[in-house]
Amino acid sequence: MRFVVATILVAITGAVNAQSTITNQEVVERIIKASRGAYYATGHPCACPYDHARNGSVCGGRSAYSRPGGAEPKCYPKDVTASDIANYRSVH
Repeated sequence: MRFVVATILVAITGAVNAQSTITNQEVVERIIKASRGAYYATGHPCACPYDHARNGSVCGGRSAYSRPGGAEPKCYPKDVTASDIANYRSVH
């Protein structure tokens, strides 16, 4: 009986770990999404160069990402550091 219970617990734990394990690429995508979302929450539409302004034009050089100083949203995978990934994993 103990063997059956132990086997079930191991199976459940394995299933939970398999579902909660995400790739670094998925973590990077989530970090970028959260970073952009935090910027949009300020009421400004141009976090990243590829975003669109209220008038429908591409933000380009008007984006927060392209302008020095102020907000620094993460827009591209290259912007996310190994430290960012480790911090994300430790919190989530």
